[in-house]
Amino acid sequence: MESVNPNTENASAQEDILFTEYQIGPFTTGNRIVMPPMSRTRSGKGSVATDMMAEYYRQRASAGLIITEATQISQQGQGYAWTPGIYTPEQVESWKKVTQAVHQEGGVIFAQLWHTGRVSHNSLQPNNQSPVSCTAKLAEGVTVFIDPEGKGPEGGVGGMVQHSEPRALSIPEIQEVIRDYATAAKNAIAAGFDGVELHGANGYLINQFLVSQVNDRTDAYGGTLENRLRFMKEATQAVAEAIGKEKVGVRLSPLITLRGTIDDKPEETYLAAVKALNDMGIEFIHIAEAEWEDAPIMDVALKQAFRKAFSGTMIYSGKYTKERADEALQQGWADMIGFGRPFIANPDLPSRLKHGHPLTEGNPATYFGGGAEGFIDYPAFEEATV
Repeated sequence: MESVNPNTENASAQEDILFTEYQIGPFTTGNRIVMPPMSRTRSGKGSVATDMMAEYYRQRASAGLIITEATQISQQGQGYAWTPGIYTPEQVESWKKVTQAVHQEGGVIFAQLWHTGRVSHNSLQPNNQSPVSCTAKLAEGVTVFIDPEGKGPEGGVGGMVQHSEPRALSIPEIQEVIRDYATAAKNAIAAGFDGVELHGANGYLINQFLVSQVNDRTDAYGGTLENRLRFMKEATQAVAEAIGKEKVGVRLSPLITLRGTIDDKPEETYLAAVKALNDMGIEFIHIAEAEWEDAPIMDVALKQAFRKAFSGTMIYSGKYTKERADEALQQGWADMIGFGRPFIANPDLPSRLKHGHPLTEGNPATYFGGGAEGFIDYPAFEEATV
């Protein structure tokens, strides 16, 4: 029997559906616009969230749903300098000012839980150990950002370097990582987040286990498609049991092959992943169609297949315009749409889209690291035109 999402059953009869209310879990959003995860690498010492980060998210709280920048579940899960974590008491406390700021503006905010797997560097790992993955294979040419001087995002000068040679996780270590996901989810709720999204996309740990050309294991976590799905399923199930499945989403990137995550049969693999997540009853799946310039064309037939296989909320992100978003929502294979980089320079993006105001272009030189410039100093349209 085909799955039907009651939120979109009558979508085609609605006008300007992008700006209608939407029910996601226990929350009613003011629109169907999502601010998706975007790393801005401005965390404080100890990978804590800062006052600037609280202001950044507060300014963008008119999104129907905010999903934070990728946030590592452990030090082992860190792959880049200056990214936030959610595994120490200090980090949990620091995120409270972010969630409070967004909630005061009436917003809904989920934390994205992240383990980068092999995409890391010894200098970021506990005791300078090797990064971990499903495999010991290096992804040639895949780089990570490190800060050898340790001066932080406002005063440091970091650099991109080849990721370090990984080692394959043992089965007991896999179970430890799964527990880290569950603990991080509970920490997120303690910090005031409304829910979490597991980062299963863009070449990081869950994605590494999932795809055939990275996962070369011969045990229960590799080989067959069923085995390659196992890590994603167990991590997601652990998180759902920890905080409730209605507060859980998973991000997937079916056709993106950055960081070496190539699958021999992506449509088969990801349709199986979507079906497995549907069986768990989680709240949403978030499909990343583009990762910077890597934007393969995803056939509408595949999106429709995902829609039939998943009865929860389907979110799509990747170079969407208002026109493309309207089309996706009207056709019913998407329930919410993520607008990534436009949110950087347009904190009031939903209002600009609704009223047809021009969008400000962001400055790529300030996307990663630095201080307030290019982070919290972009004005709203009304403020800019006074």
